[in-house]
Amino acid sequence: MNLDIRPLKEEDYEDILCKWWKEWNWTSPPSREFLPNNGTGGYIVYDGDTAIVAGFLYDTNSSVAWCDWIISNINYTDRTNRKEAIEFLINTITEYARGLKKQYMYANNTSQPLINIYKNLGYKQGSTSITELIKTL
Repeated sequence: MNLDIRPLKEEDYEDILCKWWKEWNWTSPPSREFLPNNGTGGYIVYDGDTAIVAGFLYDTNSSVAWCDWIISNINYTDRTNRKEAIEFLINTITEYARGLKKQYMYANNTSQPLINIYKNLGYKQGSTSITELIKTL
């Protein structure tokens, strides 16, 4: 596996991300306006020429950065490589936040496999009504 990561481009929202959200049976994709930098405030991971996973980084006016909207290519079926790509994505977003001098990373999620990845990367579980994952940087 040859993982590479790059910042999201404007065309990725329509060409890749909306398709993935629909394939995962989301009622509707989050609108561009809801996403950081109008849908370009995140990263996408590739295995060669195949896009695997993407996610976003919200920069706040506090010591907290927020990782959210992680979505993957449902047709990429190698679970081991998908997990590695998700870890690579979260670690990259975390390091970018560290470079912004953030002290904490925040994430919330309902997907237990994704929650487990966050925990394995050092995030601590907050409330259980919605799972919050927080990492001190």
